[in-house]
Amino acid sequence: MTSKKNLANPDPSEEATANPAVQPLADGAPPASEPPLLSNDELARVFYEIGDLVELKGELVFKAVAYRRAADAIAHCPVEVARAYREGHPPKLAGVGAAIDKKIAELAATGRLGFHERLREEVPPSLLEILAIPGVGPRTVKELHDALGVLTLDDVEAAARAGRIRGLKGMTPRTEERILEGIEAMSRRIRRLLLGEAEAHVERLLAALNGTPGLRSLQAAGSFRRRRETIGDLDLLAETDDPAGLVRTFAALPEAERVIAAGTAKGSIELRGGPQVDLMTFPPGEGGTYMVHFTGSKEHNVRLRGMARDRGWSLSEKGFLRLGPDGEPLTGPQGELRTFAGEGEVYAFLGLPFVPPELREDRGEIEAALEGGLPDLIEPADLQGDAHAHSDWSDGVHTPARMAEAARARGYAYLVLSDHSFGLGIARGLTPERVLAQRAVVAELNERFEREEGAGSPPDGLHPDGFRLLHGCELEIRSDGTFDFDDDLLASFDVVVASLHQGRRQPREQLTARVLSAIRSPHVDILAHPSGRLIGERPELDLDWESIFAEAAGTGTLLEINGSDHRLDLDDVRARRARELGCRFTIDSDAHRVEELDNVRWGVSVARRAWLSAADVATTWSRGELLAWVAGKAARV
Repeated sequence: MTSKKNLANPDPSEEATANPAVQPLADGAPPASEPPLLSNDELARVFYEIGDLVELKGELVFKAVAYRRAADAIAHCPVEVARAYREGHPPKLAGVGAAIDKKIAELAATGRLGFHERLREEVPPSLLEILAIPGVGPRTVKELHDALGVLTLDDVEAAARAGRIRGLKGMTPRTEERILEGIEAMSRRIRRLLLGEAEAHVERLLAALNGTPGLRSLQAAGSFRRRRETIGDLDLLAETDDPAGLVRTFAALPEAERVIAAGTAKGSIELRGGPQVDLMTFPPGEGGTYMVHFTGSKEHNVRLRGMARDRGWSLSEKGFLRLGPDGEPLTGPQGELRTFAGEGEVYAFLGLPFVPPELREDRGEIEAALEGGLPDLIEPADLQGDAHAHSDWSDGVHTPARMAEAARARGYAYLVLSDHSFGLGIARGLTPERVLAQRAVVAELNERFEREEGAGSPPDGLHPDGFRLLHGCELEIRSDGTFDFDDDLLASFDVVVASLHQGRRQPREQLTARVLSAIRSPHVDILAHPSGRLIGERPELDLDWESIFAEAAGTGTLLEINGSDHRLDLDDVRARRARELGCRFTIDSDAHRVEELDNVRWGVSVARRAWLSAADVATTWSRGELLAWVAGKAARV
């Protein structure tokens, strides 16, 4: 075990030596680079941690309380505290005295705080991890450390399971049980949610809260609304006439394993077996800035706040607050707070067009908006078909007929039936003989669809061009770069989707060469889930992406955005780069049962985050246009 540090030693005077890393500049010497401007949340987090650290050291409780009170004041301040300190007009923060005020000034000016750094050197950092156990406070952590020498979560868990905690002052067998329950809850929270899992939680919460008296609207915000590929905590925003009543209802939900906070306007709970959920409320008709604030990434929001300040306003979730000549928010009779009902009005107030939620990551969307260059993003309704789906002929669940009928009912013009080739034995891939047998089934289904359409009584919601089941395959790219089927058989498919499942540990050059061999084939039309990753389970392939994208653009080979929330492959960053190099895409479900045809919605989200329009995606084209593109592949290679 790591040697134990003595927490009882008195700390240096809080006002003694300044941070040695922070030195005054010589007269007239410009700074090498400006330190980062910390957000209110980042500033508050430092002071919350200082409160924990001084209590872990055994300092008087009033000191810890003072730092936590300062953290609360910073977190709830309507102006950017760090910027205000740097510009020489620090806001008045309730409960903050001269000593803490100096610390805020140092942290705001330099991005660092010497006192905080010294505390972190004196207290084992792993004790802060122990402090994260739900229900475990600084006094308990200090007692565990002093009496048992624990330094890590593993140490605490081992001590609790061995029954060594119950004999300490104020601790019982139930204390050990709560600690073990808290450690288990932490391990569940660490795993980020896939989009489908997050959606299921959101839908249950909306259903549980809708109908609450005074509730006018309720929707998800945060990273789920931006459709990040994995989700940590969930954020809900509620427009309500009775915020306190809604928070009480929220905190009392049977799904809540633990209530973290329940105030008059916001609450936080931890779901049973699920993530933390934060509920924020806002007054009727004032939701615009709340939706912008709680949807955008931190970096996007910082950009917006800077634009607001340049126009003489301070922007927070509550609205725009007018700034005075000295840059300080005006209060009292001179003060002016502007609020808006919708997000579009907020962006318009800043001189910007509406920025779709998926783009709010500070990846060039502000500049594009200012120049009128935001893309016309693809919508789910733009999709005309799905080019990658399986049936019970390989590793799917449902028959080709059921898969086709489900796609037809969605209003598609086509579904590509792409069962695996025989090289992927675990998936019961098709041999050439089974390919021909399946082709006869596809032909029979298409004859039936044609008869029904010609009889004048097609199903409701049928695509104007009718529906056809296209015969394809998911062709395995073998370890030596060859394929399961010969050229004649490949040429007979409507669409060929190629993928790499085997030999994943080969060197980059060999893996890339295998993928390029498929891209260069006149018979391979789509490269499926190109990186081969499974989110949180299997790493991506080590490929030379620039070479792959360049070759795909030159040959017209389509790159798949696989909508399975386990894959989301290509991801948004790579898809955006591929588009810059001239590539085109398909958005596919990779469905193995009819319910999974819905996966395309996650694929559309990835495409939107990649700045793709409908024109970039071949599955928005008509059936004839797609087949014409496929037929022209031979001329492009």
